[in-house]
Amino acid sequence: MISMNNNFIMVPLLIPLVTAILLIFFNKHVFLQRWISAAASLLSIMISLMLVGTVHLHGIQTVDVGGWKAPYGIVFVADMYASLLVLTTNLISFAAILYSFKSIGRDREVFYYYPGVHFLIAGVTGAFMTGDIFNLFVFFEVLLMASYLLIVLGGTKIQLRESIKYIVINVFASAIFVITVAYLYAVTGTLNMADLSVKLAENGQSGLLTVIAILFLIVFGMKGAIFPFYFWMPGSYQAPPTAVTALFGALLTKVGVYSITRVFTLIFIHDTGVTHEVLAWLSALTVLFGIIGSLSYWDIRKIVIYNIITAAGVILFGVAAFTSASIEGSIYYLLHDMLIKGTLFLLAGTIAAAAGTSNIKKMGGLIRHYPFLGWLFFIAALSLAGIPPLSGFIGKLKIVQGGFEAGEFVISILVLLSSLLVLQSMIRIFIHAFWGEEKPLDVKISLKGLLFPIVFLVAVSVAYGLGIEFVSPYVTQASDTLIDPSIYIKAVLKE
Repeated sequence: MISMNNNFIMVPLLIPLVTAILLIFFNKHVFLQRWISAAASLLSIMISLMLVGTVHLHGIQTVDVGGWKAPYGIVFVADMYASLLVLTTNLISFAAILYSFKSIGRDREVFYYYPGVHFLIAGVTGAFMTGDIFNLFVFFEVLLMASYLLIVLGGTKIQLRESIKYIVINVFASAIFVITVAYLYAVTGTLNMADLSVKLAENGQSGLLTVIAILFLIVFGMKGAIFPFYFWMPGSYQAPPTAVTALFGALLTKVGVYSITRVFTLIFIHDTGVTHEVLAWLSALTVLFGIIGSLSYWDIRKIVIYNIITAAGVILFGVAAFTSASIEGSIYYLLHDMLIKGTLFLLAGTIAAAAGTSNIKKMGGLIRHYPFLGWLFFIAALSLAGIPPLSGFIGKLKIVQGGFEAGEFVISILVLLSSLLVLQSMIRIFIHAFWGEEKPLDVKISLKGLLFPIVFLVAVSVAYGLGIEFVSPYVTQASDTLIDPSIYIKAVLKE
């Protein structure tokens, strides 16, 4: 492996961080904020593409901050898994920022909306790239602080009500997180993830460490909204404006899912009969309750929110099965789900704005006024359900294959059936909103400026599905690192 002596791999983290600080000084200059924000996001996409290419050609890249070698110093690690997630984060953020121009409103823009967005992106990027558990906690707090701003900005009644619940549950989860980190350090004497993997391999995973692993599962489960910790999410994610909800739905829960994936493929892998079996059944219940929620509601945003929960269960079942096929499928599906959830939240907000309501029972005949919007939604719905050859198909197929290989037949069949039920929840929106009896519109709004970011994400998602042969080597490289921890360990500890 080649370790970079420069700080190139830090650039995807530094761009949003520096941009956020810079934008604070231009809070009254909305036009300037918008274009600095968009330019920084576009630059981040280009740098992220370069990072993915570098990791693909030269292997895992690391930076030892301050010259202190791992495991003693702070280390940032760009393996293929983290690099692909950083790239996907920047694609979604770019679309959400462009969507904000026409939807967020000047009242929010002058009160540090764009700095909040970039601090959020910095926190998400740092969480993906950090090489130790404590800094994972730090970056969680960075993204959470930014999300607290974004969820209350505007001060509507529903935002203030739901933000209290959101903040309380995340403060509680963070308290458990830091306590669990302290216990882990007391038992092992290290917080570097590669070093933790080595120590547990040498000394074994004691009963106490298995309890610590379950505590981490609870913490990340709260943040990733898996069963039974998802109760806070449907209301909280419905409260802020559409662009903010898209960022939250596409990115924040996925940091929790990423964290579970990382620690349960790198560190806690020596007592899988307990940890991974618990994860498997929690994943199954997450899929089940996500489906029930998406079929029970008539609010377009809540249907999409409950489909986030379903997807988290599908992804984590692939991790729990812990076979080459299932891990590879989880990566495919995670990248797909980030893209398509960002797309669907933007679509849901646009449909609600066009119809004047988010209740699909009160919609109808929108296809006559907004045909392009309707067919964009139809493509996104098919992709979410995993209809071939769109982006959700290959990931779910490999997860089910891996589940059968691991002997988890019941959950694998549930995951397979979930595709039909997810499709039903999406087609129900399509039929009610775009077909049927035309409902009178108070006013026909212009979608100019709102459709471009949606088209951008739909195009990326379709390209991801159709270009799976091109993407495959990158995902396989990411999967190899998760399946074989020694690759990650050698790169970080220079063994």
